[in-house]
Amino acid sequence: MGEMVLAGYGMDKAVRSSVSFETPCGRLLRELEQIWTEIGEREEDKDRMFLELETECMRVYRRKVDSANAERSQLRQSLMAKEAELKVLVASIGEITPKFKVDEKQSLKEQLAKVTPLLEDLRSKKEERIKQFSLVQSQIEKIKAQISDHNNQHDNGPVNHSKDNHDLSTRRLSDLQAELRNLQKEKSDRLQKVFIYVDEVHCLCSVLGMDFAKTVKDVHPSLHGANSENSTNISDSTLEGLTETILKLKAEKRTRVSKLQEIVGKLHKLWNLMESTEQERRHFTRVAAVLGSTEEEITSSSVLSLETIQETEEEVERLTKQKASRMKELVLKKRLELEDICSNAHMEPDMSTAPEKITALIDSGLVDPCELLSSIETQIAKAREESLTRKDIMEKVDRWLSACDEETWLEEYNQDSSRYSAGRGAHINLKRAEKARILVQKIPSMIDNLIAKTFAWEDERSVPFLYDGARLVAILEEQKLRRVQKEEDKRRHRDQKKLQSLLLKEKELIFGSKPSPKKTSSFNRRTSSHHPNGNGAGFMTPVPRRVSAGSATPELLTPRSYSGRYNNYFKENRRLAAAPLNFSTVSKEDSMSSFASISGSEPDSPLVLH
Repeated sequence: MGEMVLAGYGMDKAVRSSVSFETPCGRLLRELEQIWTEIGEREEDKDRMFLELETECMRVYRRKVDSANAERSQLRQSLMAKEAELKVLVASIGEITPKFKVDEKQSLKEQLAKVTPLLEDLRSKKEERIKQFSLVQSQIEKIKAQISDHNNQHDNGPVNHSKDNHDLSTRRLSDLQAELRNLQKEKSDRLQKVFIYVDEVHCLCSVLGMDFAKTVKDVHPSLHGANSENSTNISDSTLEGLTETILKLKAEKRTRVSKLQEIVGKLHKLWNLMESTEQERRHFTRVAAVLGSTEEEITSSSVLSLETIQETEEEVERLTKQKASRMKELVLKKRLELEDICSNAHMEPDMSTAPEKITALIDSGLVDPCELLSSIETQIAKAREESLTRKDIMEKVDRWLSACDEETWLEEYNQDSSRYSAGRGAHINLKRAEKARILVQKIPSMIDNLIAKTFAWEDERSVPFLYDGARLVAILEEQKLRRVQKEEDKRRHRDQKKLQSLLLKEKELIFGSKPSPKKTSSFNRRTSSHHPNGNGAGFMTPVPRRVSAGSATPELLTPRSYSGRYNNYFKENRRLAAAPLNFSTVSKEDSMSSFASISGSEPDSPLVLH
């Protein structure tokens, strides 16, 4: 409007007079024109001054236009810069933000007012994202440094990750977090492995009696006295150092176990040899358990320490010196043990180690007592082994000898005239006699079975079975022969009694009546039909002279002892239990006559009594 007014002043006066002076600028121009008119300025001067005024107004407007253009250009540049930054932030942090569009109908300031909040929000998100990245990456670098044993390079402050600020997307953050979790798991696994290794080192050091703190500090100082997991070194070098330490400790344990087991083996032999008491052994009970244990089972504290091994060695040396002074006594004691074993098994001990020979050899110094002891121990082992092979036969021999004892008792019992009396213990002897009769009937089969067993034993080993130095088969065959002889003697005794009975009957026929007591005094017996032991044939049953009539023999009331009786069956003939007869002697002719009458033939001469 001002340009239009000023332009109106440069027109004709007619036109200028028609210009409206209602505007403030117009009123000022009219007032200026009136003043010039009153002053008396010429028209040419008025026109010149109006022209100058117009030029000056043009300059003012131009400055305003230029200033407005500059401001518009600045606003456009700012809007473009913010739009560009907005795009960069969206691409950097990967946020899904509504796309900003320029609206031509809106002014530049309105557009700036719309984009500025979005930009500020993305900037704050970027800063937060940078902090997250920095925290995750610093943890990753720290764990990597711990694993690679360079944990001091990040202690001065956070790591600068500006080179990675161009990619702050959630995808990359997730990748870094996944990497951090993997590293944390690896760290946890390494820590667990370190703790397991350290615990194993502690157990080994405890068994070996070594300083645990010094051992692990030699691997890494952080392995002992650490207050937290973060201070424990988990690097590869630490794990390798612990592995090497464990291998060395296990090798040392293996060596010490082997050495201690050898020492304890000697100690056990000396204990058994010296017959050490439990009180003497108690101090080494924990060490003695090493002998029958594996390496894994040996876990007692300091049981494999150098002090324990040295103490055990000293005990072995002490017992060895003590053994040298008692060796003669020990050798003789072992010889007695051998003789006891052989005696129980009825074997003959080896005479090369007889006590008198042993004493002479030890006193002469020609033989090492240890060798003698070892030889006797070998003989003891062989004797025990042979006694086991003889066990079955020896049990049968014992049963046979027991049956023979019962047979002897039965024979003595049958000769006792008072066995049926109502004395004390009579019923016990009756029961025993019944059992003895059953057992005596089995003796022949016992002998036959025993001979068969003995022959089988001898065929298997190609050596004779000796019983107290004599061959058992020969002893059994002799006993069979004696039993046959004994049975023959019994048969003859029965026939003799029958013959005596026939002779008495013939005498009665010849004399016509029974002989008076005086005439039969040669029989040295009184006949009585009322005597409890009478047999109804005019004479009494013979009674052994060693048995008192009317009284029970104590031997018959209680079982006889078998001790000291076995060899009587092998070295002497068993006594036949035949009762002596008191009949008068009968001539050979009378005997022949009686046998002839029994057979139904006539005698060659009359019967004559002497």
